[in-house]
Amino acid sequence: MQTFFIIAILAFGFLITFQIAKASEYVAVLRGEEKARKQTNRINAFLLLVFLIVGLIGVYYCNERLKGKILGESGSVQGDKIDLMLYITIAMTGIVFFITQILLFWFAFKYQESDKRKAYFFPHNNKLEIIWTVIPAIALTVLVGFGIYYWFKITGDAPKDSLEVEVTGSQFKWEFRYPGKDGVFGKKYYKEIDPGKNNPLGQLWDDPYNHDDVITNELHIVVNKPVKLIIGSKDVIHDVGLTQFRMKMDAVPGTPTTMWFTPKYTTKQMVEKSGDPDFVYELSCDQMCGKGHFGMRGVVIVETQEEFDRWIISKQPQYIAAHPELVPPPKTQQPDTSKVVAANLKKK
Repeated sequence: MQTFFIIAILAFGFLITFQIAKASEYVAVLRGEEKARKQTNRINAFLLLVFLIVGLIGVYYCNERLKGKILGESGSVQGDKIDLMLYITIAMTGIVFFITQILLFWFAFKYQESDKRKAYFFPHNNKLEIIWTVIPAIALTVLVGFGIYYWFKITGDAPKDSLEVEVTGSQFKWEFRYPGKDGVFGKKYYKEIDPGKNNPLGQLWDDPYNHDDVITNELHIVVNKPVKLIIGSKDVIHDVGLTQFRMKMDAVPGTPTTMWFTPKYTTKQMVEKSGDPDFVYELSCDQMCGKGHFGMRGVVIVETQEEFDRWIISKQPQYIAAHPELVPPPKTQQPDTSKVVAANLKKK
């Protein structure tokens, strides 16, 4: 009996709700709210059409105004390929965007609510489902294929004549290590890291390959010469972001990562091409790494081979900085007395 009463109460409640809803519709008709609602729908449909036209004009204007001014021309050969991939992606998705958005807003205007027309329900169509499944799948496969191809290009084996530079991130700075004349990096061990003893990367001084390695706070690379970056971190995950070169790679503690590219223009050439006297190639951290993340910035200088050679020769190996006692004292120059002696002889 109790169950019966519960069912009866629920049915009675549903009936009351239904009748209230019907009564509300009748009241709305009597008050003219139905007419006001239809008028509002017509206004909204017209505004959607206006929004479509104004929006497309805005997209075109922004594209023409900002084209090439945000990132500028790529500074690397590989960056040109990345740009091409992005242009293909934008073209393919742009076509879909314009078709779908124009149809969306046009349909909202054309097929607005009308007493003369009933909605046509189109629940299922095998051909349409195949079309909007297969075509996007093919398009995405092409885009992913481009991405994988270029990814393996920049993370694969670098040319044999590449300049190798070790890039190490830490909160919140970048450090760069160059091999010396032997062209080989010395071994490191993280427990040996001690900035107080001029060993910021934990180099093992017993390894002779470490004796000519150079550590700097600027990344110097050579124009038109491949450069391979060996990337690591001393604390948390960072990310080497080289926007102007279209390069990006995570810096992971304990797991070195690599990428390589070939710069096309020196810094001086890019100053002229960009028209910006303050232009610099920038290395940023593209992975949130702590409260000082926003200031983790490095400077990249692209120069000629001659300029690079002069710069690297001027740098002191870190081994010498860590062992100043090995630096021989400067020779005291003996005064040249020959001229004085000659003058005295003439007087006599």
